[in-house]
Amino acid sequence: MKERSSFTSRVGFVLAAAGSAVGLGNMWRFPYLAARYGGGAFLIIYILLALTFGFTLMITEIALGRRTRLSCIEAFKSLDRRFAALGWLSALIPVIITPYYCVIGGWVMKYLSEFAAGNGLAASDDAFFGNFIGSAGAGIMDRPMSWFLVFVLMTAIVVLLGVEKGVEKASRVMMPVLVLLSIGISVYSLTLPGAMGGLKYYLLPDFSDVSVTTILAAMGQLFYSMSLAMGIMITYGSYMKKEDNLEKSVAQIEIFDTGIAFLAGLMIIPAVVAFNGGDASLIRGKAGPGLMFGVLPKVFESMSMGGFIGGMFFLLVLFAALTSSISLLETVVSIVDGRDHSSGDSVLSGIRTLGPHYNP
Repeated sequence: MKERSSFTSRVGFVLAAAGSAVGLGNMWRFPYLAARYGGGAFLIIYILLALTFGFTLMITEIALGRRTRLSCIEAFKSLDRRFAALGWLSALIPVIITPYYCVIGGWVMKYLSEFAAGNGLAASDDAFFGNFIGSAGAGIMDRPMSWFLVFVLMTAIVVLLGVEKGVEKASRVMMPVLVLLSIGISVYSLTLPGAMGGLKYYLLPDFSDVSVTTILAAMGQLFYSMSLAMGIMITYGSYMKKEDNLEKSVAQIEIFDTGIAFLAGLMIIPAVVAFNGGDASLIRGKAGPGLMFGVLPKVFESMSMGGFIGGMFFLLVLFAALTSSISLLETVVSIVDGRDHSSGDSVLSGIRTLGPHYNP
């Protein structure tokens, strides 16, 4: 049986796991949920859940992976065979989510290509998003399936390179760039006329409209954003070195995840309110899955250097989507790969040894 791969350092593990947690859940989903459910009130509820329930569940999953050095299915089974069903349930989630994630990632790549080509004005048109996802474009690269395949290929290449040469190295580059871009665009958004109305809505809580639905939305976002209960943290924990400080690592992952989510809201909510003339009361009507794709291109086009800022934003979102899709596919690979079984090597194991994936 071949030795299980591992991250070369605790920093590598933290950046890779944070890259998994930081993704479309932070950049695309968190801002529109915060806008829809009251801004500051949703933000506080989410942070409280992340510091308590989220921290506890994440440290449990990573500890389980590090202790067993197995995929999520085998990890639960090693505790007690009666828990095997939990492992299969955890394994099913990334299988379902990975194609969905790659579809959204393809959308992000399409918008990035439009801004990079100087077509930000066309991308800001009301009909652009609907025509694109409806495959109304004439060219092959105007169709979402083409961008979906490109995104899948990029993700697969990184995963096939393995833990050290692929997942860890990609995260070491992507995560710092992600943080720097988030801070830069957030500062820029706050300089827009009327942005202070959005900042107040986002930071000052109004608990008068808080309901059970608000709490459930925050809880759902917690699982989605922090990659919990889907086998990812168990898989990454299985690559973590035994001597690394578990509690400190999880705390740093949560800081990355919550910080990027906060910055995403800081980028989008004040900008959208500024684009509405400073009226924060209108943002709930615009808060939906299309907030980023339907509204932000208009915001960028209203800015000086809007094409550059828009391109940088969608590059940021692409980094976030890639780090998460890498972790989802890596979890699936870990399950179907034969590394944690004594019965021998799988076909996928043989393919992956083309790169320096296994530790000697």
